[in-house]
Amino acid sequence: MTAPRFPFVHRAGELCCEDVPLSEIAQRFGTPTYVYSRRALEDAFDAYAQPLAARAALICYAVKANSNLAVLNLLARRGAGFDIVSGGELARVLAAGGDAGRIVFSGVGKTDAEIAQALSAGILSFNVESAAELDAIERVAAAAGRRAPVSLRVNPDVDAQTHPYIATGLRENKFGVAYEEALPLYQRAAASPHLQVVGVAAHIGSQITSVAPFLDAADRLLALVERLTAAGIRLQQIDFGGGLGIRYRDEQPPPPAQLIGALTARVDAAGHADKTLLFEPGRSLVAAAGALLMRVVRRKTGATKNFAIVDAAMNDLLRPALYEAWMAVEAVRPRQGSALRYDLVGPVCESADWLARDRDLALEDGDLLAVLGAGAYGMSMASNYNTRPRAAEVIVDGGRVYCVRRREEISALFRDEFPLP
Repeated sequence: MTAPRFPFVHRAGELCCEDVPLSEIAQRFGTPTYVYSRRALEDAFDAYAQPLAARAALICYAVKANSNLAVLNLLARRGAGFDIVSGGELARVLAAGGDAGRIVFSGVGKTDAEIAQALSAGILSFNVESAAELDAIERVAAAAGRRAPVSLRVNPDVDAQTHPYIATGLRENKFGVAYEEALPLYQRAAASPHLQVVGVAAHIGSQITSVAPFLDAADRLLALVERLTAAGIRLQQIDFGGGLGIRYRDEQPPPPAQLIGALTARVDAAGHADKTLLFEPGRSLVAAAGALLMRVVRRKTGATKNFAIVDAAMNDLLRPALYEAWMAVEAVRPRQGSALRYDLVGPVCESADWLARDRDLALEDGDLLAVLGAGAYGMSMASNYNTRPRAAEVIVDGGRVYCVRRREEISALFRDEFPLP
């Protein structure tokens, strides 16, 4: 069983994005190139927005998944808010036309400068991840003569049943405030003239394929809301975070409407239908909308394996090397004839530089391949390792293709470096 291919489908023997053959994109923009579908991006956002249309809610796209300005702009125009984790991401969102009043700022390492930047911009709220961070926000807000809106990101100690590198809601993880410490910290924040308590937040991990962990975390959050209400602290918003997975291979994640329906039912049953609900999807909005287009440089027969060496590498797509992630790979123009089993590897000087293992493909040198499901944590995690320029990015809109990031030039990679006199 392979991953679903929409919006990447074969027409007349060739893999296309929407109405555009990928070979045309390779010819115009070269390889490697990230290719995104506008239709898929907007449809994925609508899958969250439509079930929430009748209530106060905000879908804050997790910018770290894919921070291209055109992607951010499309989502902003669709009505998205944004979940950021750095001052750089704040600047990106604003440059893309995002509304500062629809931004939540997460992350454990906010600096004083970033806090001041976000306060000045007028963000919706800080998701506070420690007592020390709360102190920093209070200090910066006092110096600026402002009142900072805060929610505590509570660590509910819920196992999301995902890869340990992307689990964030367990007691041993670095994220969030320990559940048992939340109430006294809220009381401290509520007493400060420089802080405005607005909500509670949680985020338990990424690539979660079951509703159950979300409900476990929601139950703990709602129990805390009750305790806060009893202590005289009334919240305006509840942020359930993100983390809903996609189907890379044979996963069966629930659709957003099912997750939202289950969570809103819990909220309403607990008597909190008046609260604004926040969600922070990232991967589930952009992953399936993107593919990494690459070309076979040459094939190599090793002692125990066949290798297809491609012009993309771990610096372009880190997920396989970092998480041993399986991602679907398809030939742009599938060949007839006998397939061989290949490992698809890049030119980077690391044994970890592989994009797919044990794939049965009929290949010739120069063939085009596409790694599907690459719209999330592809370009946003890319680097210049081995002095490799990062890929171009394009968005397909029906039959039109727009370059939304030019391929880097090698000379630009060291223009800010200087030899000693």
